[in-house]
Amino acid sequence: MTTMTDSSVREFKMPDVGEGLTEAEILKWYVQPGDTVTDGQVVCEVETAKAAVELPIPYDGVVRELHFPEGTTVDVGTSIIAVAVGDGAAVAAEPAQEAVADTPATAEAEEPKPEGRQPVLVGYGVATSSTRRRPRKGGQAPAGAQEASAAVQAELNGHGPAEPAAPAAPAAPAAPAAPAAPVTGDRPLAKPPVRKLAKDLGVDLTTVVPSGPDGIITREDVHAAVTARSATPEPQAAPAPVTPAPSPAAAPTSYDTARETRVPVKGVRKATAAAMVGSAFTAPHVTEFVTVDVTRTMKLVEELKQDKEYAGLRVNPLLLIAKALLVAIRRNPDINASWDEAAQEIVVKHYVNLGIAAATPRGLIVPNIKDAHAQTLPQLAGSLGELVSTAREGKTSPAAMQGGTVTITNVGVFGVDTGTPILNPGESAILAVGAIKLQPWVHKGKVKPRQVTTLALSFDHRLVDGELGSKVLADVAAVLEQPKRLISWA
Repeated sequence: MTTMTDSSVREFKMPDVGEGLTEAEILKWYVQPGDTVTDGQVVCEVETAKAAVELPIPYDGVVRELHFPEGTTVDVGTSIIAVAVGDGAAVAAEPAQEAVADTPATAEAEEPKPEGRQPVLVGYGVATSSTRRRPRKGGQAPAGAQEASAAVQAELNGHGPAEPAAPAAPAAPAAPAAPAAPVTGDRPLAKPPVRKLAKDLGVDLTTVVPSGPDGIITREDVHAAVTARSATPEPQAAPAPVTPAPSPAAAPTSYDTARETRVPVKGVRKATAAAMVGSAFTAPHVTEFVTVDVTRTMKLVEELKQDKEYAGLRVNPLLLIAKALLVAIRRNPDINASWDEAAQEIVVKHYVNLGIAAATPRGLIVPNIKDAHAQTLPQLAGSLGELVSTAREGKTSPAAMQGGTVTITNVGVFGVDTGTPILNPGESAILAVGAIKLQPWVHKGKVKPRQVTTLALSFDHRLVDGELGSKVLADVAAVLEQPKRLISWA
């Protein structure tokens, strides 16, 4: 039997996938020892403190060893997978070929490969499977894609996912495909947020029956699997009283069986916690509030939705609130700054990278719109739509969350009136937008029902004094009360 030399084995190290990050958690392995890999093939998915990223292997060969199991946090620069290349690959492939020789489905499953090669973000070759695994647009996609998008939007808005529907019932027809998965190395098709949900709920995606377009597993499929699994133990609970037990009491609820649940703090949640602690105990926060009549702004939103120039764009109150903040910053540019502790200087920014706080299944993230100050209203609408869609899909890149100057957090989507937001580290101000509700309001000397909201502006008192912070908040409120100021103040 031929043995492999050390020179025929290449060690693939955990790369820095996001501007100076020091560690990443292995979420999912897509290959196993004995599998053949090619240059640019995605071998695993990792989660950093900023985003979930797929890692492609930069050479051809046969997987010899996976150094860490799923769920392990690994330091950048540590080898995570060993791949036999050259002559070593041929030797390593022999046992794998013998193991699959009796399975005619293997060759058929590995034959199709995309003809084109597409660059990937982290710079390790090309991804050959992304087009097949994540079809975004196609003839069969619209109906299922819209349902999946609606479910994710409901989750981001603080609502629970829709009740699992009947698509999980026809599990029997999908059963014959299951034996092929361990042999060919194929994996279930699902987007990163869905994979994270399945991991958190302890659901094996290979056992889930997909209902999405092109066989993609949706969040509803995962929840349906959880429901089916929780229903299964019910008949088994009956024999329990037969064993010596303290008392034949009724079957305990989930709260009784597990009094506490410990959730490891890592990835985005760990980074957010550290950043918020650092911000809260470094920057002296001041928060001011103003309640404003936004009836005219809401009417303008409805008018813009009917405008052909905004066809296909996301038009909502947040769009005009963002524009109002940009106008206020133009009128009060000193608020768009940061504090340089080392140099003991205030750094005034002559550009606005507008951050939008987004609640996602992976946790709170704050991607920002680069140079938002230079965008027209339609351009800003397009940027906001792209930012939200990317966050929903769990595809926000680390670069998109770097370099923000001011942030908006829309707590109103959860029905909250307002709050005292904590600054995003390195920024000078953050605007919280409360729920917009019909309330009695004195308008033209009479009490009338008007659309009213409360804004809260937190700022760093080292570089923003009360006068400057008050002017900015008052300007935002003035624009929202009289949207024509978008023209007169521009």
